[in-house]
Amino acid sequence: MSVLETLPSDLRLDRSRHAAPQVFEKLRELIMSLELKPGTVLSRGELAEAFGLSQTPIRDALIQLRDEGLVDIFPQHTTAVSRIDIAAARQAHFLRRSLELEIVHLLASRADAALVDRLRAHIDVQRANLGPERHQRFIAADQDFHREMHEAADVSSLWELEQRNSGHVYRLRRLHLPEAGKAERVLRDHQRIVEAIAAQDATRAQQALREHLSGTLSQVDEICRRYPEYVIPEA
Repeated sequence: MSVLETLPSDLRLDRSRHAAPQVFEKLRELIMSLELKPGTVLSRGELAEAFGLSQTPIRDALIQLRDEGLVDIFPQHTTAVSRIDIAAARQAHFLRRSLELEIVHLLASRADAALVDRLRAHIDVQRANLGPERHQRFIAADQDFHREMHEAADVSSLWELEQRNSGHVYRLRRLHLPEAGKAERVLRDHQRIVEAIAAQDATRAQQALREHLSGTLSQVDEICRRYPEYVIPEA
């Protein structure tokens, strides 16, 4: 199948911004959402046609995607969306868990009613977007919830670091989300985290976060069994 058949029809760019970063952002979003599935061949010529650009910004965007582990570039041959590397996903998970355990401990150690209200507002958005047809909005609200905690802890740059290393683990979570009850468990976990922060109970906040982040990786074997063509199993 041509990549042109899998791309959305509206790929308009903001002409006041450089093209390559926008191509990167749009392709990254499509890869993370699995609209561009692992193994999908990305032809520079077809992408240039789809975006109405020369191949130079397409090349630059693909190099950035390669640097995040989201595409594989085989010189003089082809470029394709990378398969989900389970070992890399575990490393990204380790990084995120380590950072966020410290973040929730910090947030729970001080009273901040405004932060609690903002976190609850993100949960409300997630609740409003339960259902298979709204997975992308649910995931966006999930991201906003965790980003809010990073910003409140004054470590926004660490959020960006996590994002650059998140491609494999986020795609793994995207495969896991449609499982019955998964989204509801995410909501309950977020509520428990916020309740612990509001109560200034750092130990309970850390335990709630640890359980929250363990869900997908505890199901790795099942996900690999269901989607063998999408993953690189651990050695």
